[in-house]
Amino acid sequence: MQTKLYTVALITLVMTISSCGNDNKKVELDNTPAVTVKVNTVSEQKGGTYLTASGKIEAVNSANISTRMMGYVDKIYAQVGDKVSRGQLLISINNADLSAKLAQVNAGIAEAKAAFNIAEKDYNRYTALFKENSASQKEVDDISANYNMAKARLEAAKQMKNEVNAQFSYSNIRAPFNGVVTNKFIKVGDMANPGMPLLEVESPGDFQVLAMVPESEILQIKSGSEVTVLIKTLNEAVKGKVEEVSTSAKNTGGQYMVKVMLDKTEYNLLSGMYATVQFPTVKKKNTNKVLIPLDAVVQNGQLSGVYTVSENNTALLRWLRLGRTYGDSVEILSGLSAEEAYILSADGKLYNGAKISIR
Repeated sequence: MQTKLYTVALITLVMTISSCGNDNKKVELDNTPAVTVKVNTVSEQKGGTYLTASGKIEAVNSANISTRMMGYVDKIYAQVGDKVSRGQLLISINNADLSAKLAQVNAGIAEAKAAFNIAEKDYNRYTALFKENSASQKEVDDISANYNMAKARLEAAKQMKNEVNAQFSYSNIRAPFNGVVTNKFIKVGDMANPGMPLLEVESPGDFQVLAMVPESEILQIKSGSEVTVLIKTLNEAVKGKVEEVSTSAKNTGGQYMVKVMLDKTEYNLLSGMYATVQFPTVKKKNTNKVLIPLDAVVQNGQLSGVYTVSENNTALLRWLRLGRTYGDSVEILSGLSAEEAYILSADGKLYNGAKISIR
């Protein structure tokens, strides 16, 4: 009897434990809605017979207007967008100190001129007396020395006035050439300091592109080469010529500056527009490139990646090693191969394991 009771109790305990185990193993259903995504396939592009470099368009004649004196800005005569002519007054700086100094200089000139007139008369008189043997050589020498000193003092006073007048030119800032005011760095009442930019003026019509080329490719670029410049904003191409090729990258982080002069064009170019310069080079072997749009790249600190589609139809983040940028695309050096699918855009937030619905 006791054996039967023991057996029944043991069976009951086993069934209870089994029941509890089944409760813990219940699978919770994932009711998260799927994120609608657009998928694209990686394509491999053949390398062309040119290399590319990014840069910015700027006017050939461009100047930051500054002053060599300190003072408060009294008035600004030109605003951003105004056309100006060479010599036109742009900014006036308070010159009360210079005006006082000029008055002192003028007084000094008047005094020196009066002394010079007296010395000149004495010199002429004693010279005439010496010819008539009515004055000694010593008297003539003394009068001559006094005359020369008076003449030197007058000349020094005049040169001092020229110096003050030159300083007045720094208080009245004028346009160095015909152009357009493109930037203003100061307003009325501000303190202008020597060397501080006040206005930026550029002459429209002639434009250039300053592009940075890496060390590995700079030797392929020759001065005078004909190039094609792609203007991103206008989606147009403009012809140009390599004007200068820098021979030093000491202050540019290993990048060499190349200046490209743009040909005259009917397109409305503006300084600051981004451009891609295509330099003709000798075609290399194995120049095929794997490119994807920059918009598809995910940034996480110093890491770059792209979301791909897993076998379970979920988002899978894959880290990449990126190469050079070509317009709106970037080269993939590793992490993604040609003909693989990646997520180009999504209607919601993506993360590893997120359910997706391909449209």
